[in-house]
Amino acid sequence: MVEQVGALGYFGDARRAAVGTDLIERVTASGSLVIRKLGATRAGELAIHRFLSAPSVTCKEILGTLAGAASVVVVGDRENDIYSCFARRPEGTDLIVRAAQNRATEHTREGLDEDASLFARAASWPELTQMLVKVAPRRVGDRGRIATVALRAGPVTLKRPRHGFAKTDPETVAMTLVEAREINPPANEEPLHWRLLTSIEVADADAAREIVRLYRLRWRIEELFRALKSDGMRLEETQMHDAGRLFKLAVVGLAAACRTIQLVDARDGSPRPATDVIDPVLLPAAEAIGPTLEGKTERQKNPHPPHSLAWMAWIIARLGGWNCYYKPPGPKTMRAGWAQFETMAAGFAVATTLQAKSNVRIP
Repeated sequence: MVEQVGALGYFGDARRAAVGTDLIERVTASGSLVIRKLGATRAGELAIHRFLSAPSVTCKEILGTLAGAASVVVVGDRENDIYSCFARRPEGTDLIVRAAQNRATEHTREGLDEDASLFARAASWPELTQMLVKVAPRRVGDRGRIATVALRAGPVTLKRPRHGFAKTDPETVAMTLVEAREINPPANEEPLHWRLLTSIEVADADAAREIVRLYRLRWRIEELFRALKSDGMRLEETQMHDAGRLFKLAVVGLAAACRTIQLVDARDGSPRPATDVIDPVLLPAAEAIGPTLEGKTERQKNPHPPHSLAWMAWIIARLGGWNCYYKPPGPKTMRAGWAQFETMAAGFAVATTLQAKSNVRIP
């Protein structure tokens, strides 16, 4: 919790924990990683630099604040089709990678070992199911389309390549191959065809659909990078030359961007608790602020269960200027709303403390 270890970590000292908490709040509220903007004053800038320079402030501890996930799945496109990535997969982490290379595999049939190329394997597998997949626009004027794809899946054992591997890599790695091949594509359109290698076991049609769904989420990674760079927090404008401090600042930005994306994702409903994004001590402030943002019509009322992440996202969006109509709130609205919420929550905390003191009876 924030009052115990800080929003980013403890770092061996309660004061550094407080500085880290203040830093991520400023990054979230301002949508910037430019030190001059975050510091506001010369003293503020120096305080941030001292925090980032402290040996006890590590990327590992900051990333530890994101470590409560039920599962971790690393999703990569074709440039991530690297044998060593499969061979050195950390324990507790799964992979979904779009295959780029027609790798050699081990294949056993009728008691005899036979070699078969990766891309040829799925041809003999039965179709598990079909699903609809949205195809992104590929050129100017293209509105995209919805493709119907057939899914096939099965286990494969990848052989170590002749080149481009470490001596410590094992000779084989067991994976699962999920193929998504478009059925009856439109004329003059390149058919959608994905071959997805994953460490996740796929035993049925639902599991195959889930792999495709997770792979499509790779675009969220691009959104996250855009949020960190020119389209958002402008990490490249920090003018920081020390690699260690730059890495730490980037991780702070990553944590802030994740918070914003979580709020955007929850805007239409989410079973997750609000405490996935905010500290529990801020819930009373949200409870007090929320009703003041509701209007007279049903559309202007918060439709989500109290203390849910969706409930919190609605409050933040309203504070950011969303009027409950027109298009759904995006990252900029959520960042602006968070800045307002932070200020109002601080005022609420002061008022609550003063009220508590005024109600104390002196014997």
